[in-house]
Amino acid sequence: MSEDTSAPPYKHKTLAAWLAVLGGSLGLHRLYLRGFGDVLGWAHWLPTAVGYMGLLRLREAGVDDRLAWALLPILGLMLSQGMAFAIWYGLTPDERWDARHNPGQPGTTTRWGPVLAVIVALLVGATVLMSTIAFSIQKFFELQLGA
Repeated sequence: MSEDTSAPPYKHKTLAAWLAVLGGSLGLHRLYLRGFGDVLGWAHWLPTAVGYMGLLRLREAGVDDRLAWALLPILGLMLSQGMAFAIWYGLTPDERWDARHNPGQPGTTTRWGPVLAVIVALLVGATVLMSTIAFSIQKFFELQLGA
């Protein structure tokens, strides 16, 4: 019998940041960093699917559908949290990243990949979060006024 002394695979900061931008609402960044056994990574799928159902209901039934009012902001929040993680990953110093995700492995210096992911995440995340807040507040007051 031989023991497996190979080091765990290197976790790239650039890839983690871009996975958070492109699939953060689905937890792809967590599955990449923590493995397929990460329960919270898989738990992202349910609220994202529920929020997506709200988007589909809004498109089919129109803006007066109250269930869509309740479900759609969940999608906005899930997208926003994915962008927040992309920003967090992209702005983490390389030494700290390697100490946390790649202990005992030689460090690397990232270049522009995480910076571009942060820029995209700021643009998309701010837009989605502001839209979610505006939509939620508008629908709340419409509900209060009975319009």
